[in-house]
Amino acid sequence: MAKVFLGGTTNRSDWRDKITGKLKIKYFNPVVDEWTDEAYQKELKERETSDYLLYVITPKMTGFYSIAEVIDDSNKHSKKTIFCFIDNDGSAEFSPFQLKSLTAVGKMVDLNGGDWAKNLDEVVELLNSKG
Repeated sequence: MAKVFLGGTTNRSDWRDKITGKLKIKYFNPVVDEWTDEAYQKELKERETSDYLLYVITPKMTGFYSIAEVIDDSNKHSKKTIFCFIDNDGSAEFSPFQLKSLTAVGKMVDLNGGDWAKNLDEVVELLNSKG
Protein backbone atom coordinates (compact mmCIF):
# COMPACT_ATOMS: atom_id res chain seq x y z
CA MET A 1 0.00 0.00 0.00
CA ALA A 2 1.23 3.47 -0.90
CA LYS A 3 2.25 5.97 1.78
CA VAL A 4 2.22 9.77 1.85
CA PHE A 5 4.48 12.06 3.87
CA LEU A 6 2.38 14.85 5.42
CA GLY A 7 4.67 17.86 5.20
CA GLY A 8 3.91 21.55 5.43
CA THR A 9 2.56 23.86 8.10
CA THR A 10 2.64 22.68 11.70
CA ASN A 11 2.11 25.41 14.34
CA ARG A 12 -1.05 23.80 15.74
CA SER A 13 -2.73 23.72 12.35
CA ASP A 14 -5.35 20.98 12.18
CA TRP A 15 -5.21 20.35 8.42
CA ARG A 16 -3.70 16.89 8.97
CA ASP A 17 -6.62 15.92 11.24
CA LYS A 18 -9.05 16.99 8.52
CA ILE A 19 -7.65 14.56 5.94
CA THR A 20 -6.16 11.55 7.71
CA GLY A 21 -9.52 9.92 8.49
CA LYS A 22 -10.47 10.18 4.81
CA LEU A 23 -7.26 8.74 3.34
CA LYS A 24 -7.29 5.22 1.96
CA ILE A 25 -3.50 5.05 1.94
CA LYS A 26 -0.94 5.00 4.73
CA TYR A 27 0.56 8.25 5.91
CA PHE A 28 3.40 9.59 8.03
CA ASN A 29 2.68 12.58 10.22
CA PRO A 30 5.98 14.26 11.21
CA VAL A 31 4.40 16.38 13.97
CA VAL A 32 5.70 15.41 17.41
CA ASP A 33 5.38 16.92 20.87
CA GLU A 34 9.12 17.43 21.21
CA TRP A 35 11.37 18.05 18.23
CA THR A 36 14.57 16.03 18.72
CA ASP A 37 17.36 14.84 16.46
CA GLU A 38 15.73 11.40 16.50
CA ALA A 39 12.44 12.91 15.26
CA TYR A 40 14.33 14.82 12.58
CA GLN A 41 16.14 11.68 11.39
CA LYS A 42 12.84 9.78 11.26
CA GLU A 43 11.29 12.59 9.23
CA LEU A 44 14.17 12.50 6.74
CA LYS A 45 13.84 8.72 6.35
CA GLU A 46 10.06 8.87 5.91
CA ARG A 47 10.35 11.72 3.41
CA GLU A 48 12.83 9.69 1.38
CA THR A 49 10.86 6.43 1.44
CA SER A 50 7.28 7.67 1.07
CA ASP A 51 5.54 7.18 -2.27
CA TYR A 52 4.08 10.70 -2.16
CA LEU A 53 5.23 13.97 -0.60
CA LEU A 54 2.39 16.27 0.38
CA TYR A 55 3.00 19.84 1.46
CA VAL A 56 0.03 21.82 2.74
CA ILE A 57 0.75 25.46 3.55
CA THR A 58 -1.58 27.48 5.78
CA PRO A 59 -1.43 31.01 7.22
CA LYS A 60 -0.19 29.52 10.48
CA MET A 61 3.17 29.01 8.79
CA THR A 62 5.88 31.00 10.54
CA GLY A 63 8.97 29.87 8.63
CA PHE A 64 9.68 29.24 4.97
CA TYR A 65 11.37 25.86 5.03
CA SER A 66 8.27 23.99 3.82
CA ILE A 67 8.18 26.18 0.71
CA ALA A 68 11.82 25.32 0.02
CA GLU A 69 11.05 21.61 0.57
CA VAL A 70 8.14 21.53 -1.86
CA ILE A 71 10.11 23.29 -4.59
CA ASP A 72 13.14 21.06 -4.01
CA ASP A 73 11.00 17.92 -4.10
CA SER A 74 9.06 19.10 -7.16
CA ASN A 75 12.43 19.30 -8.94
CA LYS A 76 13.93 16.07 -7.59
CA HIS A 77 10.79 13.92 -7.20
CA SER A 78 8.22 15.62 -9.41
CA LYS A 79 5.90 12.64 -9.89
CA LYS A 80 5.44 12.15 -6.15
CA THR A 81 5.16 15.78 -5.02
CA ILE A 82 1.79 17.32 -4.15
CA PHE A 83 1.28 20.95 -3.11
CA CYS A 84 -1.75 22.66 -1.60
CA PHE A 85 -2.32 25.90 0.24
CA ILE A 86 -5.31 26.89 2.33
CA ASP A 87 -6.43 30.55 2.33
CA ASN A 88 -7.33 30.59 6.02
CA ASP A 89 -6.62 28.47 9.08
CA GLY A 90 -8.78 29.38 12.06
CA SER A 91 -8.52 33.14 12.37
CA ALA A 92 -5.27 33.32 10.38
CA GLU A 93 -5.50 34.42 6.75
CA PHE A 94 -3.01 34.99 3.97
CA SER A 95 -2.73 38.49 2.51
CA PRO A 96 -3.51 39.03 -1.18
CA PHE A 97 0.24 39.35 -1.86
CA GLN A 98 0.96 36.07 -0.05
CA LEU A 99 -1.81 34.34 -2.02
CA LYS A 100 -0.25 35.62 -5.25
CA SER A 101 3.12 34.19 -4.21
CA LEU A 102 1.60 30.84 -3.20
CA THR A 103 -0.22 30.64 -6.53
CA ALA A 104 3.14 31.14 -8.24
CA VAL A 105 4.57 28.29 -6.13
CA GLY A 106 1.64 26.08 -7.16
CA LYS A 107 2.24 26.87 -10.84
CA MET A 108 5.94 26.09 -10.40
CA VAL A 109 5.17 22.72 -8.81
CA ASP A 110 2.75 21.98 -11.64
CA LEU A 111 5.29 22.97 -14.32
CA ASN A 112 7.89 20.76 -12.63
CA GLY A 113 5.56 17.78 -13.05
CA GLY A 114 4.09 17.66 -9.55
CA ASP A 115 0.45 18.03 -8.55
CA TRP A 116 -1.14 21.23 -7.28
CA ALA A 117 -4.34 20.55 -5.36
CA LYS A 118 -6.56 23.57 -4.79
CA ASN A 119 -8.10 22.40 -1.49
CA LEU A 120 -8.02 19.56 1.04
CA ASP A 121 -10.84 17.67 -0.69
CA GLU A 122 -8.74 17.61 -3.88
CA VAL A 123 -5.77 16.39 -1.83
CA VAL A 124 -7.80 13.47 -0.46
CA GLU A 125 -9.25 12.63 -3.87
CA LEU A 126 -5.83 12.75 -5.52
CA LEU A 127 -4.13 10.60 -2.90
CA ASN A 128 -6.93 8.05 -2.81
CA SER A 129 -6.81 7.76 -6.60
CA LYS A 130 -3.07 7.06 -6.42
CA GLY A 131 -3.44 4.69 -3.45
